[in-house]
Amino acid sequence: MAKKATSKGSGKAKKSGSKAVARVAASRSRSGRQERFDAGEAFIKLLQSPLVAELVAVAATAALASLAEQGFASGDSASRSKRAGRAVKEAGKAAAAAVGRRLSAEIDEIKKAAKGGAKG
Repeated sequence: MAKKATSKGSGKAKKSGSKAVARVAASRSRSGRQERFDAGEAFIKLLQSPLVAELVAVAATAALASLAEQGFASGDSASRSKRAGRAVKEAGKAAAAAVGRRLSAEIDEIKKAAKGGAKG
């Protein structure tokens, strides 16, 4: 454990020195090495967040609705392939639009909460 820095004559801990020691001690792991940012772990935490799960669900629902809306009737394979390609493209657009709307709603809620928190 790190000792507090003391001045030579007074025997009392220096305020600025003890803060610096505490900062250094807090930034070190148990093995003594400084912790580094782990992008992989941050990405996994992001994927596990409720907002990301909700956005994936919104996107999937919008894509499925778009695909169902396009429908697949019988026909020759060339026209069916083109229709399928268009349907997938439209499903992607619908999913992106749904995620955009959901994120906009989430950001608006955060802004409202921030305004309410600042006033109250």
